[in-house]
Amino acid sequence: MNDKDIFPALDRIADVILRLCLIMSWLMLAAFLVIAFSARARAEGISCGGRDLIAEMAKSDPVKLDALRKEAAETENGKGLLWKIEKPGVKPSYLFGTMHLTDPRVLKLSGAAEAAYQGADTIVIETDEVLDSKAPLKVMADTPDLMMFTNGQTLDKLIPKDKLETVKAALSKRGISLAAVNRMQPWILTSMLAMPACELARKKEGTDFLDIKLAEEAKNSGKRIAGLETIKDQLSAMASLPIQFHVDGLIETLALGPELPDVFETMTVLYTQGDIGMIFPLMRSVSPDGIESGSNYAEFEEKMINTRNRTMAERAMPIVDEGNAFIAVGALHLPGEQGLVSLLKHKGYTITAQ
Repeated sequence: MNDKDIFPALDRIADVILRLCLIMSWLMLAAFLVIAFSARARAEGISCGGRDLIAEMAKSDPVKLDALRKEAAETENGKGLLWKIEKPGVKPSYLFGTMHLTDPRVLKLSGAAEAAYQGADTIVIETDEVLDSKAPLKVMADTPDLMMFTNGQTLDKLIPKDKLETVKAALSKRGISLAAVNRMQPWILTSMLAMPACELARKKEGTDFLDIKLAEEAKNSGKRIAGLETIKDQLSAMASLPIQFHVDGLIETLALGPELPDVFETMTVLYTQGDIGMIFPLMRSVSPDGIESGSNYAEFEEKMINTRNRTMAERAMPIVDEGNAFIAVGALHLPGEQGLVSLLKHKGYTITAQ
């Protein structure tokens, strides 16, 4: 792909990457579901590949990239993954932004993050229920409507007829038949298809996502483990969004196809550089005007990020008040006026980037 092709490609992926950025939390669940609903989930090799789209923009339009970097710099708390939380009378705690991937670059903590993690008495992740492989099945049994259609609806009725064979083919590459997942909510299927093949391969080989790795290692060393949400909380947030929004997201993810590695590579590079505030400015800048789902994006951001941030902040406070905790949540929950860093500052804690 040459320089003149870069921005049309970005235009096409811009809307879906906004979804993908915010469904990263579901990749842990998706990995479980892919294996649970498939006898032979496959992946072609372990390498993800993918191009850094920002590096290409630096060559094709450095002026625009400079403008985006300026916008990102103005994002409140948009730079950095590790934050020290202080309160008089208790040991400091730390807030750490994760990425729900098995990429070796993501799994390698910085020296400061490793020290904070090793020294903590309590390790907190978004939901400690992911440590129990049976937990999603229990939620499905208790509240089946959060993950499955219980009203007779099926995916093959919702997916446009001209896209149905494409969906079946994409599922087949993952060793999944549409019949096996036909009653699943469409966003769960999107999460499955959005997972890079290399991620699934590494997961099948026993490599855990960063969040689970941190919790498992802490558990094995006798540390206290806690969660800020339940799987039901997370599922309820996603299930509350309009069904058409999820169907559109499924189709857009399929359309993205072979460019998914570029999406994940770009997000991974931004993450490893601590440039979390750069992700949304970049993607919004190339998003074409008039995208139908744009009218739903505010609701999506409110329910999937802002509302969850407020819940996490409230539930984190008692843990922080006990002192010496390491709180690891998706990095996209950290920046912005309604991000966790800002919310905890407003609660009276002193928070500084490390």
